Amino acid sequence: MVIDLNEQGTQTALALLVGVTQPTISNLMSEGKLPSSGTLGELLQAYCARLRDQAAGRLGDSLGLDLVQERAALAREQRIGQAIKNGVARREFAPVGLLADVLGTASSAVVDRFDHLEGVLAKSCPDLPDDAKTAVLTVIADARNEWIKSTARLVDAAVDEMLADSDHDSMAADNAAPVDLTTDVEGSIT
Repeated sequence: MVIDLNEQGTQTALALLVGVTQPTISNLMSEGKLPSSGTLGELLQAYCARLRDQAAGRLGDSLGLDLVQERAALAREQRIGQAIKNGVARREFAPVGLLADVLGTASSAVVDRFDHLEGVLAKSCPDLPDDAKTAVLTVIADARNEWIKSTARLVDAAVDEMLADSDHDSMAADNAAPVDLTTDVEGSIT
């Protein structure tokens, strides 16, 4: 069988030549992805050029997706997911909800003990001068207030980071978003 590539091309002839159905060629032509007229050689060249572009990722599909970009985004998400799993395994990350609960419980326990300090001082050191009691209580109150402020700043920063990550990465923000535990707390009591 001899094929004359210089004769006027038809949908049926091109479909037979490339091994697809005539409706497939018709759809490609009606969508403007192939020229609607030309010689069989020109139509064949246009079809092959489209296949090369599609294979190279230069063509998006009808939904506007780019295969190369989608694969890169998937690979990035897989790297992030693996980094999170590694951080959890090394005990560097924990869920935000758990951290908030732990910080709240720890702050509450410290504040409760600080609040009882005046009574403990009065019982254990009844002859301690009032100026000394006031000085101790002032230092403790300042430390307690700084503890609360630092905890609030840490939680706010973690929540802001989580929100920023979910905005940039389009990740669903659930209660298991990771937070880096290796960050120092500002103004911690030493």
